[in-house]
Amino acid sequence: MAAPYSADTLIDYAFRRLGSPVIDINVDRQQAEERLDDALQYFSERHFDGVERHYYTHKVTGDDRTRGFIDLSGLTSGSAGGYTGAPAGSNILTVNKVVPFGSATSNMFNVRYQMSLHDYFGINRSTHYGVGLGLASYDSTKSFINLVEQLFDTEKNFRFSKVTNRLYVDMNWEEDIDVGDFIFFEAYAKLDPTEFTEIYNDRLLKEYVTALIKRQWGSNLSKFDGVQLPGGVTIRGADIFNEANEEVRNIEERVLQEYELPVDFFIA
Repeated sequence: MAAPYSADTLIDYAFRRLGSPVIDINVDRQQAEERLDDALQYFSERHFDGVERHYYTHKVTGDDRTRGFIDLSGLTSGSAGGYTGAPAGSNILTVNKVVPFGSATSNMFNVRYQMSLHDYFGINRSTHYGVGLGLASYDSTKSFINLVEQLFDTEKNFRFSKVTNRLYVDMNWEEDIDVGDFIFFEAYAKLDPTEFTEIYNDRLLKEYVTALIKRQWGSNLSKFDGVQLPGGVTIRGADIFNEANEEVRNIEERVLQEYELPVDFFIA
């Protein structure tokens, strides 16, 4: 049997793992699809294989300045303006960093750019002529520039909610930035399983979907718990539910201990 490569094939896999078609799995197809959605949501929020880190560039518009925020839902996958290759804005789960504006790294005439331009020549010239400064001088100069940037070019505070898909940057939008300027930000975005179908064959996801559908099965049968069927078979929905619930807990504990993203993923 081929490995699961879509939502339907993964649900079919879970049903077979639970005993279908030898026994009836009393779960409606729509219920199974909803449990798969639950599993994919958990996978993208907790499993490091469910997300990717991307760097976005946004060209500031007049609407951005008027509203005082960037609407990330308008970002489309593979569109122009710096988003090529990055997932759509609707897939962004969290924003981790917004690059400072007006940074000393922003134009070719600033001191850091000129220093970087002459890194190679300066270090080697000092060594070649026996001045004795070389890397020591370079390191102390670079440390001084970092200190100046920290004092006079502080990083902007920002807020992001995946519910609204709005990125708020705490600044005076009318004075601190102009239309046509760029805002750079680092974000984690969930992977689209319809594009990256390998997700459906992830071992842990298959186990989790199966356990969730099994728990749904037990919940459905528990309405008739204790009823004796012809032939002396007694429905034990509560037992199936409790057994599946324990499996779900064990899988979630494994994810938190072995597969969860680092702390900085959750802190914006």
